[in-house]
Amino acid sequence: MQEITKETYLDWYENMHFWRKFEDKLAAVYIQQKVRGFLHLYNGQEAVLAGALHAMDLSKDKMITAYRNHVQPIGMGVDPRRVMAELFGKATGTSQGLGGSMHIFSKEHGFYGGHGIVGGQIPLGAGMAFGDKYNDTGAVTLCFFGDGAARQGSLHETFNMAMTWKLPVVFVCENNGYAMGTSVERTANHTDIWKLGLGYEMPCGPVDGMNPIKAAEAFDEAIQRARRGDGPTFLEMKTYRYRGHSMSDAQHYRTKDEVKEYQKIDPITQVKEVILKNNYATEEDIKGINARVKELVTACEKFADESPFPEKSLMYDAVYEQEDYPFLKHKL
Repeated sequence: MQEITKETYLDWYENMHFWRKFEDKLAAVYIQQKVRGFLHLYNGQEAVLAGALHAMDLSKDKMITAYRNHVQPIGMGVDPRRVMAELFGKATGTSQGLGGSMHIFSKEHGFYGGHGIVGGQIPLGAGMAFGDKYNDTGAVTLCFFGDGAARQGSLHETFNMAMTWKLPVVFVCENNGYAMGTSVERTANHTDIWKLGLGYEMPCGPVDGMNPIKAAEAFDEAIQRARRGDGPTFLEMKTYRYRGHSMSDAQHYRTKDEVKEYQKIDPITQVKEVILKNNYATEEDIKGINARVKELVTACEKFADESPFPEKSLMYDAVYEQEDYPFLKHKL
């Protein structure tokens, strides 16, 4: 694994702080109805992504996840202005404004969504890994899903095939404690989700998903295993989301005290404390980073605001490849 240095910590702080503020801005503009539909925010889970990106080879590795998917493509290299534009439904967005919050996508940067069907991305992630093994690309796919999706039957079918074919894929359950509003304790007679891998003799284990170092170490081991041709790994990242399942979630299923307890181990705060303790930066330097982040978030909103909405005809151009499609009866 790449050495974790002063620069790593500074990058982690700036990136995670930006992801948090980017999504805080999304929450604000959602209330203003600039963003419509569902909006699922990642606040609290940033250490998982930071650790994953540190261990990945971004020149060839791929990532696929569920609908809590705004900051992952930014981490993979997608222009954050285009991500915000997509959420605004604008033509400059990553899917030309047609996908919205749950369908961010960038083949160029190895990010394959953004999927609204719970658990639907799990077999797709294995399929991507199968393609890389077949074509001998040396790439590894990271396939993320939540604790609720871990109860889907498609997971078991996928785990079986992935182990049988020794696919270069890392399955990652971001266990934030709740499937929408249902606690993990109520969904099965066990709470150690990582043990699902044992039935397939898949290397598996729990990871502190609030600590980017622990996440990076676990991801590195799993990615190297996959790249050697030794097959998949299943990691349960024990993390926590500070906001509700989506913006419409009243969060009646948990207490404010519970949220406050987890905020004591906020991954951004943890990284900041290491930076200050080791004199990697001063409080003034941190203020400078925060100012840059604020400026970039403002630029993202401005870009999205000023971008045009897509032409209605794009819906037909994007869906139907054949121009004289026989079942298309109405022209705009």
